[in-house]
Amino acid sequence: MQPITQFVKPTRPALNHLIQLDGVRFIAVALVLFDHWTMERIALPVGALGALGVTIFFVLSGFLITRILLSSKDKLSNQPNGGLGKYLKTFYIRRTIRIFPVYYLTLFILALVNEPPVRQKFAWLALYGTNIYIALKHTWLGTVDHLWSLAVEEQVYMFLPLLLFFVPRRFVPLTAFLMIIGSVALRYALYRAHMPWFIGYVSTPTCLDAFGLGALMAYGWLYQRDWFNRFFRSSVWVWLSLLLFIGVGVLNNWIAIDSPRGYHNVMSDVWERLAASLFGFFLIGRAVLGFGGAMKWILENPVSQYMGRISYGLYLYHNFVFNVYHTKPTHFTVRSWNWLTNHLPVLNSTYFFQFSFFVLLTVLLATISWFLIEKPVNSLKDRFSY
Repeated sequence: MQPITQFVKPTRPALNHLIQLDGVRFIAVALVLFDHWTMERIALPVGALGALGVTIFFVLSGFLITRILLSSKDKLSNQPNGGLGKYLKTFYIRRTIRIFPVYYLTLFILALVNEPPVRQKFAWLALYGTNIYIALKHTWLGTVDHLWSLAVEEQVYMFLPLLLFFVPRRFVPLTAFLMIIGSVALRYALYRAHMPWFIGYVSTPTCLDAFGLGALMAYGWLYQRDWFNRFFRSSVWVWLSLLLFIGVGVLNNWIAIDSPRGYHNVMSDVWERLAASLFGFFLIGRAVLGFGGAMKWILENPVSQYMGRISYGLYLYHNFVFNVYHTKPTHFTVRSWNWLTNHLPVLNSTYFFQFSFFVLLTVLLATISWFLIEKPVNSLKDRFSY
């Protein structure tokens, strides 16, 4: 006899704020900033930390968005057409309120001050096509390079709500597995076809293993809570998956010694994102239940919580504060740093001081953005509850 799987309709507490996830956001954005500002200064044999941070964000988005969409679908199931109109309207209005204002304001300001890549590629940036441009033109976009990941998120938002609405609930795990397998397979196909490495890095279909793992987590949280609690209760899987990511990075560097493709071999181009996604999967799942001990303090202390809340601004602005490859000596932040070091030469004794200077500027910008724009605008979301 087949066992009967009981599905429990989620209750509103399923959408409650999960405090340790703000700490996870801080870890993710800190990895990005550290990687982007220490390139060519610090060599670590553990893979790309910036890519790890971005992937954690993708897994987190997959979890949070799937959790919201499935809960909304269940709540509206008794309405005509399953409540599709309200389901989509509420989701897109809330996403627009959260993401668009500060993003487009940033683009307009940068266009006004004549930031070259913004002026030249404004349409691509405004339409969230940064990653498509990079993949099609085989080139990066300077100080707006990092916006490719925001483009991926927006493109996922275009199809995931409809996909989850029309796929029967019992097939959501299968759909998520297909996203994971298909994404890895596509990266491998691109690698075998000798395509430029960044096509597999920035293209939305090749990022879907991270979102798929997040979707699996959301399904378990909503409908298989006992399984979720058992599966993520132990922290061992977090550290084992971190060791896996480190192992992939070490193996990648070892293969690069003799590989004609150098650093961008099969480990980097195909398996690194999956390893990063698995680490994000176990880290987020454990944080949803709540870490204890030192990790609880790391994720819940006031600094981590605040940085997590302003992480969108930190990520959005950091590349404009400083970019290793594209920031010119005449840039305001570089000139400001030079002025400081002329008066306090000791600040040039170690890169730590300059790194801290960029951190302070970015936190200041993100703080102003949060209190003057993001937080007031976000309050409008209360008018469009799920």
